[in-house]
Amino acid sequence: MASEEELIRARRAKFEKLEQAGSSAFPNTFVGDEASRKAALAVCNDEARRATLPTETELKGDEPNYELFGRVVAKRGPFIVVRTPYGDMQALVRKDKLGEKDAAQLAALDLSDFAAVDGPLIKTGTGAAAVRAERYQHVGKAMLPPPDKWHGLSDVEKRYRERYVDLFAAPEVAAVFRARSLIVRTLREFLDRRDFLEVETPILQAVRGGATAKPFTTHHNALDHDFYLRIAPELYLKRLLVGGLERVYEVARTFRNEGVSARHNPEFTLLEAYQAYATVDDLIELTEELFGAADDALRAEFPQLAEGRTFSLARPFKRVTMRDAIVERVARSGELGPTPFPELDAELIRDEAKLKALIESKLDLPRDLRVPLSKAQTHGERIFALYEGLVEADLPRLYRTDDGAQSVPVFILEYPFEVSPLARRNDAEPAFVDRFELFVDGRELCNAFSELNDPEDQAARFRGQLENRTRGDDEAMDYDADYIRALSYGMPPAAGFGMGVDRFVMTLCNQPSIRDVLLFPAMRPESK
Repeated sequence: MASEEELIRARRAKFEKLEQAGSSAFPNTFVGDEASRKAALAVCNDEARRATLPTETELKGDEPNYELFGRVVAKRGPFIVVRTPYGDMQALVRKDKLGEKDAAQLAALDLSDFAAVDGPLIKTGTGAAAVRAERYQHVGKAMLPPPDKWHGLSDVEKRYRERYVDLFAAPEVAAVFRARSLIVRTLREFLDRRDFLEVETPILQAVRGGATAKPFTTHHNALDHDFYLRIAPELYLKRLLVGGLERVYEVARTFRNEGVSARHNPEFTLLEAYQAYATVDDLIELTEELFGAADDALRAEFPQLAEGRTFSLARPFKRVTMRDAIVERVARSGELGPTPFPELDAELIRDEAKLKALIESKLDLPRDLRVPLSKAQTHGERIFALYEGLVEADLPRLYRTDDGAQSVPVFILEYPFEVSPLARRNDAEPAFVDRFELFVDGRELCNAFSELNDPEDQAARFRGQLENRTRGDDEAMDYDADYIRALSYGMPPAAGFGMGVDRFVMTLCNQPSIRDVLLFPAMRPESK
């Protein structure tokens, strides 16, 4: 097999031929007729219109010409296959039908080069459409050939590193990113139609807040001050509610200094929206409608990406409180596998002293459950640890369609206030907050709650976060004095919503990893 240097040398040898033919390896004079190319592809993709095309021998000479240009991804005898954003199309390029310079440029063609042809449309012997080239033009040279195959673990890694090759080598990969663009556009249109105002808030923030996460830190030389790359835009967006912008949203690039996995990337996109004079119940309805709008748009343009789903998006979504989910998981332990707490029931969950005693009596718990329970200091933290350790992974098995064939989306409601430092307490049960997280097919996609607008309560929550920091929690928030001052001017009752856009696209498009929906995911540097 030829080395990369040898491949480049062989292609470089054709530069002179192109210059002799009146071109160059990298010309900058070609301007494509986009309308003509789209028209050619439209015929190519329409079976009825293809059937009416003449064969090459039936051409009369008065047929309209079409332009086709793009990357050449295959050569089959006199045929070349040109890849475009709208699909692949063939061109029949015979040297004896071209002028001398055009034929000389064709002789210098390599796979992955960019080329343009112009001529009438014909029907090939297999019934496909093709441009019968009357003119051929070299548009750009590729110094490396396309990959032969992309499979296996090592090649998956290479695909992510060399996304620029992955996109043109695998049209189905490009389709996912076109679908992502469509989904994000649909999210914006959905909120715009409901009078939400799109805004931009700082990425460099002097105080870390808006979520519990470990931030990236940087230093601003002119101000001689450390800043954090934002972990969430929340506190700035709620400042806008104070200022009278009653419905705002941001599609925010966000950063968290955490691990990399199939569901996590240190740089990701977060949609956050805030609505004054609304409650978390209003956002449940809005969320279901938003999911429906995005799914409808995807199915209309990229139906193949929605095939084979293991979940349903039929409305209404399931709504379950965190405590009820724990009890239901324990009650179904025979069906879904045993739990270390078979005695848990609704009454015990609500009794702080009995629950604490039960947990402390369990010395042989699995480490992934024992450690979070040992760190829990309050009743609410213990409930949350039980939910995360016993229930969350089993949500797709717990809640399914009536026929059991698919999982259903689940709103988990009523979170303990200790794990919800920015959410408003429930009036009837102040130990819990008016909050939900939405899980679809086992993925947490959304977090929303009725917003805390009491500045004294919020200040106390911030102080609690600082206490957590002293106990070793490096994800705890800072005390944001300016935000407390903003709340002191009065914030209307409101509800806020956050959704990980990357996970949302993963879910709708049936992609197994967040790397499959990020054009350039974070990767460990290659060793030299």
